[in-house]
Amino acid sequence: MAKRGGFPGGAMPGNMANLMKQAQRMQRQMEEGQKELEAKEFTAAAGGGAVEVTVSGKKEILKIKLSEEVVDPEDIEMLQDLIMAAANEAMRQADEANSQLMGKMTGGLGGLPF
Repeated sequence: MAKRGGFPGGAMPGNMANLMKQAQRMQRQMEEGQKELEAKEFTAAAGGGAVEVTVSGKKEILKIKLSEEVVDPEDIEMLQDLIMAAANEAMRQADEANSQLMGKMTGGLGGLPF
């Protein structure tokens, strides 16, 4: 009974070898792009700039900047909301940059069966 699958003699046909090389090259490019993205910073503001949050491409909060006028002991909830809004926007920016990177890297793979 004949073996199923595989290639005679164990060798990959030329197209498969080229495909593997392309996949390895794309993987290296994606790793480099991911490293670049992780090194970037994304800053977003809320409350007309009263609150600024900066996150890394790894989605880690790096810095929170508050204007003195936004710190009101009588309205802590507003400050919490502004910090949350700025942090969420900065995270959204990081996500968008990541999506753009992935789209750029995988743009030509629409027809591949992965």
